[in-house]
Amino acid sequence: MTPQFPDRLWGSRTNLLSRAANRFAATKPGSLLIRTLTPLDRAVLERTDAKYTVLGPIGAPVILLTTIGRKSGLPRTQPLLYVHDGDTLYVVGSNFGQAKHPAWTVNLLANPEATVAIAGERIQVTATLVPDADKEAIFARFVEITGAYAAYRDRTTRDLRIFALRRA
Repeated sequence: MTPQFPDRLWGSRTNLLSRAANRFAATKPGSLLIRTLTPLDRAVLERTDAKYTVLGPIGAPVILLTTIGRKSGLPRTQPLLYVHDGDTLYVVGSNFGQAKHPAWTVNLLANPEATVAIAGERIQVTATLVPDADKEAIFARFVEITGAYAAYRDRTTRDLRIFALRRA
């Protein structure tokens, strides 16, 4: 049996701050603010092996995903919200609803081996693209985390890539 991924969530997704933050995140200015805060969040996550995140007080489940750049061959690290499903973590390439796919999704398509930092652990993973038949149910779980994902999908015409991450 494959070991479960650790699950560490702090804060609450139902408090007033969380509800307001989720509504704001769905707006274009909210998306811009989150993109602006990403370097700070990455620094906090890297220093704590994803035990702590800037978004923690609002109950956001965040991991650090490190891929290998398809052109550079160098490690590329991105904080991402995820859906926890025991021995599988799901991540979605929403890119805040922008027209282009995020670089980390292109990197995973080129090389599915990656590392996840979660709850103070670094774990080697293999990524697989979620089949179209399963995407809607998984995407609905992202919308449960924050309704911003529905807004991101509405902002773009591209098909959002969803990856399943499993221990390597």
